[in-house]
Parts: sequence; structure tokens; C-alpha cells
Amino acid sequence: MSHQAELAEQFDRSRSHLRAVAFRMLGSADEAEDAVQEVWLRASSVDASAVANVTGWLTTIVGRVCLDMLRSRRRRREELTEVTELDRVVARDDAIDPEEEVALADSVGLALLVVLDRLGPAERIAFVLHDLFGVPFDEIAEIVERSPAAAKKLASRARHRVHGAATVPAADLIRQRGVVEAFLAAARAGDLDALLAVLAPDVVRRADRAALRASAATEVRGARRVAEETLTNSGRARFARPVLVNGAVGVVVAPRGRLQLVLEVAIAGDRVAAIDVVGDPTRLRQLQLAVIDVASS
Repeated sequence: MSHQAELAEQFDRSRSHLRAVAFRMLGSADEAEDAVQEVWLRASSVDASAVANVTGWLTTIVGRVCLDMLRSRRRRREELTEVTELDRVVARDDAIDPEEEVALADSVGLALLVVLDRLGPAERIAFVLHDLFGVPFDEIAEIVERSPAAAKKLASRARHRVHGAATVPAADLIRQRGVVEAFLAAARAGDLDALLAVLAPDVVRRADRAALRASAATEVRGARRVAEETLTNSGRARFARPVLVNGAVGVVVAPRGRLQLVLEVAIAGDRVAAIDVVGDPTRLRQLQLAVIDVASS
């Protein structure tokens, strides 16, 4: 077997691994597939006969490819100054089957994808490669063009941002998460009675204009009115997951991991007392988002 044929065979065996790495780096199945194809183009253009660990070598290449793609994506976003223009780009990117969308998000963790998307390109590469796939820092250093010590600092800084810090005791965090998950489960199921059971009688829902349909009120009061409105948003509820919002349990709504809305949730006892829906891009950027650690759940 020729070296090229052997490389092709090993590439095919590594394809699922490379796609998994790329998806966590990029948060997009389409872009991950593009990255894997680019890895093959780069790998097949050089002599790899002396490479001892082909999968590790290919993982390094996919890291470089994804870093280039993340940097290019950031430049494009900075150039999109009009919100409506950005919305059109996101709409085109999200045009896939809804069931596939949910499966992709759940395979990694939709909340994690949202938080990773807030990291700088080099931070994201360092965190994903080291914390999720165990790549050594000396190899990550070559990808991000830093020293191993600097690569370690990138991953540490990213880790701190991903996991954040809760502002309430662990027991309260668990209780809050349970209430929020009950609310989301009822919303997804379209269960009015379950929603009424988890909403405080005097609950208030506030929202900025960017988060609302044209005719919706910026404020709604009372459990029944809030529950009935929630039932009209079951599509959004499919892509909603609990996260830490400024240290307390809240919700992100993020089709394919692309942040659309944040719900800041106030909880009294075992019921939702208030919901503040944030859709304005400036306000969204100001929120501190983090995943809820498994140890706290």
C-alpha cells in the first residue's frame, strides 16, 4: 500500500474524531465538515510517511484550520454593524432540520456551545483541545503560536469563563435549576397546568423590544397570562437550556448554539417570580454567561 493510500485510510478512521473536535471548536456542523475537508487537503499535500501518530497530527491540523476559521468569523461579525444584516446571516446558517439541530446541540451541550462562542479564538482552541480532548500544551502552543506556558494560561482563563462562579450556595443553585428545568419542560410540552404550577401567581414577564414580536407587550403580569404567552413560544423552548446568568440560574435560547435570547429568572421558593427576556445585542454582550457545573446539579 502506498503512503498516500495509507494516509487516506487513517484519515477515514479519524474522520469522526476530527469532526467532533471541529464541531466543539466551531459550534457549527456545516463548518466542522468544511474544516475536516480542509484538513485532508492540507494533510494530503505533504509527505506524512514519517508521522508516528497520524490521528494526533491530524488533530493538530484541524486545530490550525479551526483557529483560522474562528479568526475569519470574528472579523466578519465585526464588519456586520447592522443587526438586520447579521440576522440574515444567522438565518441562512440555521437552515437545517430542527430535529438535527436539537441532536447536535444535545450531543455537546447547547449551553456549552453558547459559552464557548464568547471566548476568543485562541482561548477556545486551547480549552477545547486540552480540556475536552486532552491534547498536550506543547502541541497546542504550536497551533496558537504561543509558548506552552502561554497556551496553559489561555486554557485556564477560558476554563474560568466557561464555568464561572455561582452567587448563591450550592443547595440554592440546585433548587433554582430544578425550578427552571420544570418551567422549560412544561413550555416544551405545551402543558398549561404545569406552567401554572411553576409560576408564582403574581409573576411578571418583562422584555426589551428586540426580544419581542412586533405586537407583544414589553410587560405581562399574572401566571395565566405569562403561561399562555409561553405556550406560543414552544419553538423557542426547544432550544432553551439552563445556564448561569450573572451567577444565578437563567436560560439561554440558542438555535444551533447561536445565542438569540437570555432569560434572567427570579425564583421565590419553588416558583418563578419574574422573567426578564433580553434580546438586545448590547445587553446580551454585557451578561456574564457560564455553564452550570455537573457537581452543582
